[in-house]
This record gives sequence, structure tokens and C-alpha cells, in this order.
Amino acid sequence: MKIKVNHDACIGCGACLSVGKDLFEMNEDGLSEVKMEEVPEEKQEAAKEAQESCPTGAIEIE
Repeated sequence: MKIKVNHDACIGCGACLSVGKDLFEMNEDGLSEVKMEEVPEEKQEAAKEAQESCPTGAIEIE
């Protein structure tokens, strides 16, 4: 599983960080960045929760 953040949609609310702090961080512009593009199996549930919690749908999972 791979994740990415659409920066055109991200508003920097931090919802993804609250459920996936190992997967995301805030960049210098205040937007979410992916720490690891390839998500290990043990963190895939957190990635899905982060995607569901994003109010703008900025998190994409492949």
C-alpha cells in the first residue's frame, strides 16, 4: 500500500496526524507530508483511518 497527500486539497488541519503520527508530519507550509510512501502492513489500518478522517479527502491510498 502506498499513500500520498494532495497538497492542493490539504488544509493542514492535522486530522491525519492524530491517527497516523508515524505516517505523517507537517511541512514548513503547514500542510501534511507523508513520512513513508510505502506503508508497512502493521500501519495500514492507521493509513486507512487517516484517509477517512481527512475532511478534504487529501489523502490518497493506492
